Amino acid sequence: MADIPGDKREWEATTLQKVLSRFPERKERFETSSGIPVERVATPADVELDYERDLGFPGEYPYTRGIQPTMYRGRLWTMRQYAGYATAAESNSRFKYLLEQGQTGLSVAFDLPTQLGYDSDHPLAEGEVGKVGVPISSLRDMETLFADIPLGQVSTSMTINAPAAVLLAMYVAVARQQGVDPAQLRGTIQNDILKEYVARGTYIYPPAPSMRLITDIFAYCRDHLPNWNTISISGYHIREAGSTAVQEIAFTLANAIAYVQAATATGLDVDEFAAQISFFFSAHNNLLEEVAKFRAARRLWARIMRERFRAKNPRAWQLRFHTQTAGSTLTAQQPENNVVRVTLQALAAILGGTQSLHTNSLDEALALPSETTVRIALRTQQIIAHESGVADTIDPLAGSYYVEKLTNEIEERAEAYIAKIDEMGGALRAIELGYMQREIQESAYRYQRAVESKEQIVVGVNEFVSGEEAAASAALMPRQLLQVDPQLQAEQIARVQALKAQREPARVHALLDELAQAACGDANLMPLILRCVENDVTLGEICDTLRQVFGEYHEVAAL
Repeated sequence: MADIPGDKREWEATTLQKVLSRFPERKERFETSSGIPVERVATPADVELDYERDLGFPGEYPYTRGIQPTMYRGRLWTMRQYAGYATAAESNSRFKYLLEQGQTGLSVAFDLPTQLGYDSDHPLAEGEVGKVGVPISSLRDMETLFADIPLGQVSTSMTINAPAAVLLAMYVAVARQQGVDPAQLRGTIQNDILKEYVARGTYIYPPAPSMRLITDIFAYCRDHLPNWNTISISGYHIREAGSTAVQEIAFTLANAIAYVQAATATGLDVDEFAAQISFFFSAHNNLLEEVAKFRAARRLWARIMRERFRAKNPRAWQLRFHTQTAGSTLTAQQPENNVVRVTLQALAAILGGTQSLHTNSLDEALALPSETTVRIALRTQQIIAHESGVADTIDPLAGSYYVEKLTNEIEERAEAYIAKIDEMGGALRAIELGYMQREIQESAYRYQRAVESKEQIVVGVNEFVSGEEAAASAALMPRQLLQVDPQLQAEQIARVQALKAQREPARVHALLDELAQAACGDANLMPLILRCVENDVTLGEICDTLRQVFGEYHEVAAL
């Protein structure tokens, strides 16, 4: 029987040493973005692996190799480009353009006032209407956004959190107008408030009422929207804030545990609601670490659901996720290099078994993407899907000594984080103590120091920089960037104010009073919110009513 450790030592002392004495390696220490040491070469002796226990077959527990038995041999991942800007009409045109170009699902970006529960005519919305997404103040805006788009046939993802219940109600209302049974609707609403407290900041209410709204959505969708993903628990924004790959999955799954606990505490059956939970991860440049991260996350979640929560429904064990390529890695310098970064990141997501994917556009470090650049981003997915061959076999990197070792290491390190968070009292308590925030801040600081010292090379930023190329990019790009006409904000505000002026005030006040009374009790708020939006009560009015009952959350500094 081969003595692999002994043979490796002999190889190091002879063959390797001869080369190292003449040509030293590039650096003394190689490691992943999570600080995991990268050995020179991995061997079978480095991997403790029980195939049936740790890998299994695709579509079977623990889902390390994928959640479907055929994966992309049966159906490709959903190509879902994130879009929304200026007005509902402009965004509707972009949606139709993307669908014409072969996109297979919609993904809605909302502007900052909408994310924070303000109508476009609110004083705090000044200067932000339509800038980073589409403004949605009322059902009328939602009708325009999805005009001539058959909601019974398209899958839609909506990146909205604190006001998620309101936007979901508007989507259901538009579907009803189209004659679509809500039970037929397919899609996802992000609805992940915990990561807002950790990394993103678009929260409204304190944690307790925020969690109540989330579990209300769980219960409502279980009964009325069985094909809808009720939450997309996001590691993406945690990673964008500066976390490592290990922290991304550890903190995301810790938040997921908190949601499952909150739902079961209300009496919901884990085997029913957990099948509608989904996840959202980032894909960064370290391709092999990212592939291992996705595989480790699937296996870890399957075990958490089966062993911690005693779920019996296999769908409740499955970690289904959307991936977005990493916006934080895009550079304003030499922006054409971003095409290569995005391609590597998209490949990592696909090799890692994602269910849907957004690819960033090359100009997103400078502005919202233009039609030209978003088409290139979509074509990147299509070329990988149809020309690369990586979608033809399932989990093609399985069995790589290095990838399997890295998968194990990421899972173990993530489990250690989760155990520490459990000791603190769970994710919410860890957030209140600033633990997750501090860990992310420290990781972001270490990365920035590595870039500044050139320990981490960023092509076109701290190495391979040409003054002439930079000047050429600066001269070319502004003329090609998408510009949002400032006049569109005034037109949007006028539409909102006209709607408010033509309604029956007594009807609006009665509905909002009823909503406030229900919010003081424990009734599910979704049916009332749906009734409000169908009677032209605005998003801002609904959120302000809930603000009066629930109060507002104020950030606690992470010291």
